[in-house]
Amino acid sequence: MSILVYIEHADGAIKKTSLEAVSYATALAEKEGKEVVAVALGTIDQGALAKAGSAGAAKVLQVEDDKLNAGIIQAHANVVAQAFEKVGADTLVLAKSSLGDAVAARLTIKLKAGLVSNVVALPETDGGYKVKRSIYTGKAFAYSEITTANKILAVKKNAVALKADGADASVEKLEVTLSDSDFAAKITSTDKATDEISLPEADIVVSGGRGMKGPENWNLIEDLAKAMGAATGCSKPVSDSGWRPHHEHVGQTGVKVAPSLYVAVGISGAIQHLAGVNASKYIVVINKDPEAPFFKAADYGIVGDAFEVLPKLTEAVKAIK
Repeated sequence: MSILVYIEHADGAIKKTSLEAVSYATALAEKEGKEVVAVALGTIDQGALAKAGSAGAAKVLQVEDDKLNAGIIQAHANVVAQAFEKVGADTLVLAKSSLGDAVAARLTIKLKAGLVSNVVALPETDGGYKVKRSIYTGKAFAYSEITTANKILAVKKNAVALKADGADASVEKLEVTLSDSDFAAKITSTDKATDEISLPEADIVVSGGRGMKGPENWNLIEDLAKAMGAATGCSKPVSDSGWRPHHEHVGQTGVKVAPSLYVAVGISGAIQHLAGVNASKYIVVINKDPEAPFFKAADYGIVGDAFEVLPKLTEAVKAIK
């Protein structure tokens, strides 16, 4: 019996969140005495796919079809369902993401499987199959029990330790059956962020709010982000004002992030913003208002003028590096 992992890739490499999913599946496989097999869809170099072995995958099945590069949800769900059956899996593990959520939802029907999303720990199997998951935007946890034979687990970003000491996995081509109906949906356009680091995938995020006073001062945010190897984000009022593009809006109605470090500069900390960032491992707040609500959620805080603090912080980071 195998555990199948659906892995996503971008820019010629497996996404970190998918490697975390493989790491989770590896720990689960060791617990249940199973093998981890990954499946990748679309065009990507086999050498890059073999890196899934570092996280514990024994084998990667590649369905190399250019039409799968677009991420058509129905096509991906159909391919993963076929892979699931061909390897004799009873559990599918994937990263919680916009694409993963949509694919998993369809697979619950195709595989007659129980689904738990936002998974943060290995299942408890004494007297059932209970899975711990994050709820209320990370403010609490719940246990969900799966009673079906087939199971789907969507792992929350940064919820598990990334395994990186395994040997390269073998990569095999997988033949599947696809029809025109699998590609009935058409993606007519895609607005893609051109930043060097993808905001949803970033391990460090530096965000600015209205305290930056205007777009002409955003170089201070960008300088710190560049020094730290971070992605840049912003609060909703900033994107609504046109200071920054909407794809940088972090919050409940924008991009939800879960980096190892989130740095908030000149952001008051409204509940809508906190809902998008409270899954971060560490939060640092820089604000000249000592009563800013964000300080209550911060692990570290600096009370000071951002225009004085940021240049000094940037230079300090550069000096350490």
